[in-house]
Amino acid sequence: MSGPTAGTTASPSRGLRSFLRDNGLGLFFTVAFLLTLVGQAIAGHADFNNQMLADQLQPVGFGAYVTSSDFAVDVAENWQSEYLQFSLYIGATVWLLQRGSPESKEPGKSGPESDRDQLVGEHARDSSPRWAAASGWRRTLYSNSLLLVMGTIFLLSWLVQSITGVAAYNEVQLRQLQAPVGWFDYLGAADFWNRTLQNWQSELLAVASMAVLSIYLRQRGSPESKPVGSAHDATGVEG
Repeated sequence: MSGPTAGTTASPSRGLRSFLRDNGLGLFFTVAFLLTLVGQAIAGHADFNNQMLADQLQPVGFGAYVTSSDFAVDVAENWQSEYLQFSLYIGATVWLLQRGSPESKEPGKSGPESDRDQLVGEHARDSSPRWAAASGWRRTLYSNSLLLVMGTIFLLSWLVQSITGVAAYNEVQLRQLQAPVGWFDYLGAADFWNRTLQNWQSELLAVASMAVLSIYLRQRGSPESKPVGSAHDATGVEG
């Protein structure tokens, strides 16, 4: 059977299949994120109304809940901890090493590495991003863009958590006939740091576990794991 003739275009279904195949990882986690966000909203709404009824107050509708500070602070506190994890990990792995871990660079390669290793400046290739070949602030900015964006999202999420957190906290204060607190006072309150630190410790434990367990354990076919037959002390090798 003859192949497609020159000048023909791929069918829409073939283009869609190609798009799904090439972007499967990002699409999978995006859909999973949206499903869990909806699930959190449904469960959170039910839990919130249970608390309202226990306090002998009128329950609220779903729309009112998902636009409330109570829902927003729960979302924001999880987002900021996740982006803290990635920001710390991106920055720490520039300088810190873990022998035997595929999550670490090889021993002796700590630091920002040479222009040759990083394919920047005169060592940039034709396929390299334009700013990798640029000089001055553009190269510096692009060379640190991942950490800068992740860190900025973390700080913004933490700010949103603090603003929505003080609103949610003051709602409880008023229901209990207690005086509300200001934003600066809330930043030093136990409620704020309890919400913050319980997320931070879980994220940091997960990163430490991944870095260390991947020294000795394997997952065949995953780039997060070393090849199954690699030595335990092989570092910076991905499957």
